[in-house]
Parts: sequence; structure tokens; C-alpha cells
Amino acid sequence: MLNSLDLPKSPAETRVVVAMSGGVDSSVVAALLKQEGYDVIGITLQLYDHGEAAHRKGACCAGQDIYDARRVAEAIGIPHYVLDYEERFRKAVIDRFTQSYLAGETPIPCVECNRSIKFRDLLETARELGADVLATGHYVASRRLPDGRRALHRAADPDRDQSYFLYATTPEQLDILRFPLGELPKEKTRDYARQFGLAIAEKADSQDICFVTQGRYSDVIERLKPGAVQGGEIVHVDGRVLGRHEGIIHYTVGQRKGLGLSVGEPLYVVRLDAKEARVVVGPREALATKLIRIMDVNWLGDVPLESLGEQGMEVAVRVRSTREPRPAILRSTGTGTTVELLSAEDGVSPGQACVIYESDAPRARVLGGGTIARTIAQAAPAAA
Repeated sequence: MLNSLDLPKSPAETRVVVAMSGGVDSSVVAALLKQEGYDVIGITLQLYDHGEAAHRKGACCAGQDIYDARRVAEAIGIPHYVLDYEERFRKAVIDRFTQSYLAGETPIPCVECNRSIKFRDLLETARELGADVLATGHYVASRRLPDGRRALHRAADPDRDQSYFLYATTPEQLDILRFPLGELPKEKTRDYARQFGLAIAEKADSQDICFVTQGRYSDVIERLKPGAVQGGEIVHVDGRVLGRHEGIIHYTVGQRKGLGLSVGEPLYVVRLDAKEARVVVGPREALATKLIRIMDVNWLGDVPLESLGEQGMEVAVRVRSTREPRPAILRSTGTGTTVELLSAEDGVSPGQACVIYESDAPRARVLGGGTIARTIAQAAPAAA
């Protein structure tokens, strides 16, 4: 008989490491598992100079959050450890974030943090502690398949679903990962926090990138890479030079406001050309993307990705975390993996994630995803 974590042990015989960020969600996970009788250990990661960011509300893994996680662990009676992963985090997440922005991309550091830090390094630490599973407070569902493998699904609460940020989780990691909040609405999670009497029950949710302490990505990049930001031209898609800019890191694909142009028509950032230090702008229709090439694909589907070929597979994809999955055709050949959107999407940017789902249903299974390497406009032929 399986316990609530799908393991053939009693809760008392099952050791669980909980990644505790100091927020409501992971705190409730730890409290729920402790209440069920599991052998729970809490671990909090120090990921950057928390002294610098301790004053900032809503940033995970900062000084106040480490203190909050420790208080929760004491209140529910579990051991708690703080691990210094600052150097690992800088190399794997912050440095890559900086390089990606300088290359004219729009990266998602939360994906890389999950892939390289939480679900790789922390998972290894959990194994060293003799843990059977690593549990987190993410809103995503993990379900056991008939053959014993595990599948990733969208969370029950569509407003909290974090599957977009977890597509890079590998099958091997899914075997040991558990997400107890995947079947709960956020309101129920807060109710549990109040029932357990946790001091963080009313704590605000984290919203922004944790290491961007002032909410300006460009400030972080200029501090980490002084002198790397170069000015250049703002160019219309028709070739006209419309003005100058102080660095492409100040712009994102799809941006309309803050361009500093007066040309009598609404213009949007269509493309960032890092090699030529150009910001390319154009009318809204120039943003429409029909074909996406993706790289660094993590595949969680049942059939081999390379078997899809030119015929492809009907799927649904999400190209930004704030958008719903849209129907598409996924193809994979010797020349790479592409996604053909059945209806064009605006503002698709290299560096963002393209997450692949089995369908556009609310609880659809996550089939994987990759980093957007290149976009091709709606007007271009599919073979381009």
C-alpha cells in the first residue's frame, strides 16, 4: 500500500526534505507532511547576499525569509538547515541571466534556478541526507503513471499554476520530487497556514526575480558587467534610422512605451540585434510570430522526441508565463526542433521558454519544453 507520497512505506519510515523559502507555500508543505507523520527536514538556500536584499519585501531566499523559515521549522518541530549556495547561484543563474540579456534575449532565471540549483544541487543534498523525496511548495501536479514513472501536470489552481517554470524537470528528478500543493487552491493553503498558527500566514507572495532588488534588470547587469552595455541605433523594420538608445538591455520584444520616439504611429520593439547594437521597431503586426525554433529541449513525453519528424505532433504551447497554452504542431528532425503556432502570437522573444503541453486543457500534462532560440514572422513560409 502506498502512502500519500506514492511510496510503499509508512510516513514515519519516509524521510522528506522540504525546500523552505520562508514563504507561505513551502511552510505549509512542511507543516502538512509533519502532521501526517513523515520524517521531515527543512532546508533553506542562501542564494545571494541576503544582507543587501533583506529590506526588500517579496524576494525569496533573502535574510528575512531565512529567518521566517527557521521560525516555522521551530514552530512545527522539525530540524532546519541553511545551505550557502551563493557561489553556485551566481555562476548558474545570475551570470547566465546577465549574458543572456546582453545577447538581446529575455531570459527566465527562475527556470535555470529550478534546473541547476533546486532540482540538481539541492536534490543531491537531499539524497545525502537519506531522503526518500524532496518536496517543494510549487503549484504543479506530479502523478504516478501505470509503469511507475511520474508525469508533470498543470496545477488545480490555474491562477497559481507554475508548470511554465518547471518544464526542465527531468524524468529522473520527477521520481524523487513531490509537489503537495498541486491539487490545492491558494486560498486553502493560506487557511492551512492559519490553522497551523504559522506566523507567516499572511505574508505576501514573492512576485519578482529574487536577486533584482530594485526591480530594474538593467541596473543589475550594469553593476555586474560594467562597460559591457553599448548604445546604438533604433531602426524601423523598413530600414529607417529613427533614433538612438543607451543599450539593448533597456528593451524587450513587444515593448511599446519608453521608446522615446515621435513618428506619428505606435511602434513596438520587434527584435533586438545584439551584434549590431540595434533596437528594431515596427507596427504591431510585425510582432506576429508563427514559427519558433527551440533549443536545449527537455522532453517528458512517452514517445521519443526524434520520432516526431516532419509530420509532427499536435500539442499546446505556452510562450510566456502569463499566457494560456495555444494549439501548435511540434516537429523534431535532424535539423532541430520547431513549434508551428496554429494562430500567430505577439511578442515572442528569444531567451523565453516555450513549454509544451499535451493539450490546452486546464490539467494538461507537461510534455517538456525548451528555450526560444529564434522566431519567424507570420508572413514567412513554414519551411523557412
